[in-house]
Amino acid sequence: MYIKKLIGEKCYLSPIDINDAEKYAMWLNDQEIADFLTLSTAVIPVDGEREILQKMSKDHNYAIVDLKTNTLLGNVGLIDINHIHGSAEIGIFIGDKSYWNKGYGKEALSLLIDYSYKKLNLHNILLRTYDFNVRAIACYEKIGFKRIGEIRQGIQRNLEFHNIILMDILPSDFYKK
Repeated sequence: MYIKKLIGEKCYLSPIDINDAEKYAMWLNDQEIADFLTLSTAVIPVDGEREILQKMSKDHNYAIVDLKTNTLLGNVGLIDINHIHGSAEIGIFIGDKSYWNKGYGKEALSLLIDYSYKKLNLHNILLRTYDFNVRAIACYEKIGFKRIGEIRQGIQRNLEFHNIILMDILPSDFYKK
């Protein structure tokens, strides 16, 4: 069962359910999905994923759930929250590929960013992505993220080096969108 914590028009964010470990493990072992994530070289067993979800469920990490069908799509969350400086890093993935390119990621990110500014009193939200993740970069820019730098040749995928793109967003960037 999913709990509607933050509700949008297409999806809602729910506390993570550790009973979804098998589904997450399937997604995270799918190379088409994992290539865009930092853990593409990891082997994710169900029991290991259950432990990870247990830890993630204690912080601001949420399941992304389709509002109409209650289907789990992926997750979005914050790491390295620093309440003194008002900063955090955000991450997202849509594991159900049938939901790619349909605006669910944009809405899920927007729900969490709005919550982060209004309820968690954050001011700067950072993300990292790869230069080959063109679809995600376009999504982030639509939300209001700005490129702030890159780590040159910071990742190797499929025998090629790629840059890690750093982006951030401030409330003034987000709310003018």
